Amino acid sequence: MSGQYEPLQTSERPQYRLYKRRFFGLIQLVLLNIVVSWSWLTFSAVSTTSSEFFKVSESAINWLSTGFLFAFVIASPATLYALNKYSPKVSILIASGLVLVGNWLRYAGTRASTNGNFPLVIVGQIVIGLSQPFVLASPTRYSDAWFSSTGRVTATAVASLANPLGGALGQLIGPLWATSPTSVPSLVLYISIISTVAALPSFFLPSLPPTPPSPSTSSRPTLSLQHSLHLLVTNPQFHLLSIPFAIYVAFFNASSSLINQFLAPYAFTEDEAGIAGALLIGVGLVASAIVSPVIDRTKAHLVTIKILVPLIAIGYLILIFAPGTRSLAAVYVVMALLGGASFSLLPCALEYMVDITWPVSPEVSSVTSWAAGQLLGGVFIVIMDALRGGWSGEPRESMKRALVFQAVVAWVALPLPLLLGLGKRRTIGRDEMQDES
Repeated sequence: MSGQYEPLQTSERPQYRLYKRRFFGLIQLVLLNIVVSWSWLTFSAVSTTSSEFFKVSESAINWLSTGFLFAFVIASPATLYALNKYSPKVSILIASGLVLVGNWLRYAGTRASTNGNFPLVIVGQIVIGLSQPFVLASPTRYSDAWFSSTGRVTATAVASLANPLGGALGQLIGPLWATSPTSVPSLVLYISIISTVAALPSFFLPSLPPTPPSPSTSSRPTLSLQHSLHLLVTNPQFHLLSIPFAIYVAFFNASSSLINQFLAPYAFTEDEAGIAGALLIGVGLVASAIVSPVIDRTKAHLVTIKILVPLIAIGYLILIFAPGTRSLAAVYVVMALLGGASFSLLPCALEYMVDITWPVSPEVSSVTSWAAGQLLGGVFIVIMDALRGGWSGEPRESMKRALVFQAVVAWVALPLPLLLGLGKRRTIGRDEMQDES
């Protein structure tokens, strides 16, 4: 299961081929990303109901989401090693094992007593969190190993955006399955069964294709992990993209976790908050499905990034005022804007990051950027929870100060990606090299 292709022992021109079996692994990445994200937001979507079942505060329920994000950071070094040293299959197998263990630990925690065993549920949640980097950081590595340049953005989009799709399912289905505190164990049981079914096919995945899909894949020099990290640290273009990527991923995670608490002080129900969260993700998936194939054909990564980032910042600014209108339409419109822009940006930014950091292997930039986003996401949830209330003229539990904090930081990060491509021309990228071959 080595992560490298064997060098060709021939003077003939190498043959590049795409295999239909590549879709098997892509589908498995989709399934795992769905169940991991669904597991992450299991309790956030029904935070009030969950707090009543476990007899803890909503702030304690927030720690189920926060701990999950911090677990991502803890597992990131192992993820980076696994993806750099071995084929993507190894990472997928590790993730599958952790998903199985974590989900059934959570279920055991809900059945341990009348009000469950909350610490055991936290342990299970953290175990699932440890699995997330192994599947969330794999799409760029997998698409680079199995797809050519005309399909990588779409493949990365399909696998990466399955993660928020799982979040949408959690936001939408959670309130339907957990209609009362006593139904929380059943909610966790259903998710555990679905996760088990989704994880088992991982053991039958192929490792790497017999021949590489493109010249860029076969000709990338083998760099040590230390050398790769050094190249990232000294690459200004990487920082201009990675820093805002981490910040916007962090706020998306925080908003997904706290959306019910954003809206509840203004008399919105858990069902309405769930629909808002599902709309955030559903519109994003549709927008990305339209935008990603266009980027694959036009290679307009940079222009797309510079259009979408300001839209995201505008969305977070509008979100400050939307809950206070007490209008579902206002909330739904801003969620649709944030979802459409954020999801379209995600695969485009990941693939452009691989291009501007070539010949660094894709998983290095992906894991480091995702880890920063998850770490900041956990930190932002803690900060935003601490900013609850304290705004004159707003309901006692209003999160308006948290929304202002979110918008300010989003706008501070805005100039960085707008500087991409300016000044000294970057070195030749992955796709340009392929075009010249």
